[in-house]
Amino acid sequence: MVESGLSGAIPTRFPLFPLSGAILLPGGNLPLNIFEPRYLQMTRDAMQADRVIGMIQPCGDRSGDPPKVYQIGCLGRIASFAETEDGRYLIGLMGLCRYDVLEEMTVATPYRQIVASFDRWQGDLTQQTVPEGLRPTLCAALRHYFEVKDISADWSQIEAAPLVGLITSLAMICPFEPCEKQALLEAVDAEARARTLIALLQMGALGDRDLGMRH
Repeated sequence: MVESGLSGAIPTRFPLFPLSGAILLPGGNLPLNIFEPRYLQMTRDAMQADRVIGMIQPCGDRSGDPPKVYQIGCLGRIASFAETEDGRYLIGLMGLCRYDVLEEMTVATPYRQIVASFDRWQGDLTQQTVPEGLRPTLCAALRHYFEVKDISADWSQIEAAPLVGLITSLAMICPFEPCEKQALLEAVDAEARARTLIALLQMGALGDRDLGMRH
């Protein structure tokens, strides 16, 4: 079963990889170190089928079996694969399109599988744009955030990077809380994601500065 209108006929049923604090965005690349037996099998099965994995974050109380997950994730295609000497898989997922979870399947596999819909997220398949006027605000917020967090960066590369790709990369790699990561994932488009990212950078820098002043 495939979703019409999606490049490469992406399946609507696929394995689920719940991972807290990690999001995949359309056009982004997420490196993963796979070592749990169930996810080693998931990767092997994916490589022999459609080469896709659905990234998603756990939410709320994680004591359940299986733990609850958010209802929105992003499908990724395995773009790179390597096996280590100790049996781990190092893979790179290329973000394709966000999805809504419709149903979790009852399966015999040790990993979870879902049926999903891409209907709400067709915009992920179009060329996204962000007003260049947001770049100075983004860079200022990022400088302050990195300064407070003691993170070094190549500012010449950051300031020259294509804006949409920069926002995607920052949203995926910055050490935000899982709920903040989810807000970035669920932003309606690249411009909304940029504005959410700026707000999170500003709040993160102010929060750490206030904490430092109290000490």
